[in-house]
Amino acid sequence: MEFFIQILVNGLSIGFLYALAALGFVMIFKSSSVLNFAHGELLAIGAFFFLILATSAKLPIWVCFVLTLAGCFALGFIIERLFLRPLIGEALIEVIMLTVGLSVMFKGLMLFAFGGNFFKYPSFLPEALAVNWGMIHVPSAYVSSFIIGLLCLGVFGLFFKYSAQGIYMRSVADHQIAALSLGVHVRRVFALSWAIAAVVAAMSGIILGFMHGVNVHELSAVGLKVFPVVILGGLDSIGGAIVGGIIIGLLETFTGGYISGSLGEVIPYIILVIILMIKPYGLFGSVEIERV
Repeated sequence: MEFFIQILVNGLSIGFLYALAALGFVMIFKSSSVLNFAHGELLAIGAFFFLILATSAKLPIWVCFVLTLAGCFALGFIIERLFLRPLIGEALIEVIMLTVGLSVMFKGLMLFAFGGNFFKYPSFLPEALAVNWGMIHVPSAYVSSFIIGLLCLGVFGLFFKYSAQGIYMRSVADHQIAALSLGVHVRRVFALSWAIAAVVAAMSGIILGFMHGVNVHELSAVGLKVFPVVILGGLDSIGGAIVGGIIIGLLETFTGGYISGSLGEVIPYIILVIILMIKPYGLFGSVEIERV
């Protein structure tokens, strides 16, 4: 029973992390119908930027956190302005292939700068956050992941529901032409979507750094796990991203804990294949019917 609870808590922590990472992916898809294959690299950029500020610049942790999020917010705007905006009106496949190119470019630059080495964040999380209950031990990094994930998902949920920019983003996602006719600046919404997605990815990367350390290859691989999460929950569903992240996180940890660690790494993609075969729009995605 104690082993079960240990795996359950770890799975929920990882699941909220996946949900947070998937949130940025869904935002870009909802606003522009673009599948962002560079999401994992944005996650890695945020993690390494935080690492540089914390270890080389030796800034206070809260300053590192704020500067990392601000830098990634600006990076999202730059990516949209320099690379995505010139392709407005072009075939969707061209935009998607551009994100593939950005993924390879960012990963190559990070490997050039940091190599494939493994880095650890300085130890700054208070041990009081760790949970010790009998034989159950939940490290402070996992507890922090759980708390930060819940807070971030709550903040973004309120942003989308009540803020003006959040309402603009939802209107563009529902119907771009109608949003334009109502005076919504669609291009500004696209830029904001990429900026917020980069911030969300950076936060996910920082949390992963708390939990497992930082490595270019591993962080990029986590970006790939966003696809099973969003396909399971529904590509255009923010709530589905949360549910999908929790389900994938639990399945991965329980499979790794009770069967095989190798199978645990593969199980998200097995779920991806199954969902695409039986329910391609996911659990909460919108079904589109086209008539010719």
